[in-house]
Amino acid sequence: MTLNIRRRQLISADGLPSDLHPVLRRVLAARHISCTDDMSLEMQRLHAPSLLKGISGAVELLYQHLQQQNRLLIVSDFDADGATSCALGVRALRSMGFNNVDYIVPNRFEYGYGLTPEIVTLAQQGEPHLIITVDNGISSIEGVEAAHAFGIQVLITDHHLPGRELPLAEAIVNPNQTDCEFPSKALAGVGVIFYLMLALRARLRECNWFIEQQITEPNLADLLDLVALGTIADVVALDRNNRILVNEGLRRIRARKACPGILALLETGRRDVGNIVAADLGFAVGPRLNAAGRLDDMKLGIECLLTDDEHTAKAIAVRLDRINEERKVIETQMRDQALDTLQTIDLNAEQLPFGLCIYNTEWHQGVIGILASRIKDKLHRPVIAFADAGNGEVDTGVMAGSSATKNLAEPEIKGSARSIQGLHIRDVLDTIATRNPGLISRFGGHAMAAGLSIEKRHYERFASAFALEVGRLLNEEALQAVIVSDGELDAQELTLGMAQLLRDNGPWGQSFPEPLFDGVFRVMQQRLLADKHLKLVVSPQNNNTVLDAIAFNVPQGAWPRHDISELRLVYRLDVNEYRGKRNVQLLVEHIEPITAKPTS
Repeated sequence: MTLNIRRRQLISADGLPSDLHPVLRRVLAARHISCTDDMSLEMQRLHAPSLLKGISGAVELLYQHLQQQNRLLIVSDFDADGATSCALGVRALRSMGFNNVDYIVPNRFEYGYGLTPEIVTLAQQGEPHLIITVDNGISSIEGVEAAHAFGIQVLITDHHLPGRELPLAEAIVNPNQTDCEFPSKALAGVGVIFYLMLALRARLRECNWFIEQQITEPNLADLLDLVALGTIADVVALDRNNRILVNEGLRRIRARKACPGILALLETGRRDVGNIVAADLGFAVGPRLNAAGRLDDMKLGIECLLTDDEHTAKAIAVRLDRINEERKVIETQMRDQALDTLQTIDLNAEQLPFGLCIYNTEWHQGVIGILASRIKDKLHRPVIAFADAGNGEVDTGVMAGSSATKNLAEPEIKGSARSIQGLHIRDVLDTIATRNPGLISRFGGHAMAAGLSIEKRHYERFASAFALEVGRLLNEEALQAVIVSDGELDAQELTLGMAQLLRDNGPWGQSFPEPLFDGVFRVMQQRLLADKHLKLVVSPQNNNTVLDAIAFNVPQGAWPRHDISELRLVYRLDVNEYRGKRNVQLLVEHIEPITAKPTS
């Protein structure tokens, strides 16, 4: 795969404060921060809850059930966004006086995704009066019907894209509904339930509920650690509204004003709580939490976020860490199998399809999403990884676009899709389903990630349809991987102070990327760590400054190269802390050999 380095276009920063460092001015301007007001991440600049379509009806529904102290049941998704959404909902509702709040999280291998009729049948054993979905439900048409058949009301909170038909729930809160005026369409599921709790607290305050019930009014900002974690882990776009939520959550975590579970997961991941950034939630906490839902039962992850006991939280965090290590082993085996299969294809040849499907009967369905992401990154094209649904039984989870009649006699396979910029993967699946009735059993998702189920016998036909549709929408240029740089830093800018300045002006993440720089460096030293990480000592051209650099997971056998004297690096400035000392370090994202050493 060819990778091109492209520098961001310089944008005028005239509207930004003149006393900002020039590097920070150009970085922020490139991310469309054009004035002082744009830089503000104060909580009062959050969009108003009232802008969410359906939120007033949802609040009144909750208020009615509160007055009667009815039984509420939260139905969660089985990823980190779902887990944080569930924990936030349980904590907030209980703090506002709901005495009968419980939750259930479907086992992905047994029940599939969302509010399915099977989950409703299981849920009704607890005789709930109201089911609240978090991070799911917008496509659960049959599930809502099943709930109504049992006399259970349903409140849906979700952020996934809706299908052509909505479930007939008593209330729906989703910023991606048609005609919803909420400006931020990028809210994660945890953000949606947080906004609903804000609106509910305002309603209870208005009717003097807290005073009359002698309940201390909860400070919902105490839950922003959960909002930050779910938002980062779900890799939603960090528009300003999400950046405000994440920034405040990070601030509270650094002050250790977070639930014991998040603190324990950070410590298990060997992160310094007092100095964490958004990436620590994404790479240290999110994967450990997600591992429970991928390989075991996400209830373990939710209990980690719900407990207020530090010892319990630490014990669960250790269990989640072990599960995550198991997940890594499975993922590595699956990735190697996939790459071995792809070795039969010349990856530079025309026969490699624009949209790639891969499938192995031995793959673990809980890890295929990560596998699809890894292969997508390697080949820079949309990828769908499939695994058997298990035991030849159909997963009856209902996703947007479900129109096929279920046939329990036909074994199904589940797919997890990952896309590249410029291709809306859920829309691709929608088009394929429309043009090929019955080919896809059900599907749902976002622009960059989606899930689907198909009958196993349809795999080859689907793979052809997927490659054809992606080829219709993308050209060869779109398949050329590009790494975008914020330009070059002068030697005097490669400092600990600059690294700290950039760190302090986050949070950085999806659609608000952490600054990347590029430049040519002389190679002073190079060696492998753990047989896969390249440790470098480099020096900028025409300067004697010496810097540490590290490139993680370099291609096996490719490095070190002692015949190379100069490299072009694309890197992030990082603050490396070791034994109480803080130094600047280059975190290398891409390496290109420039000059070979002369031979004697």
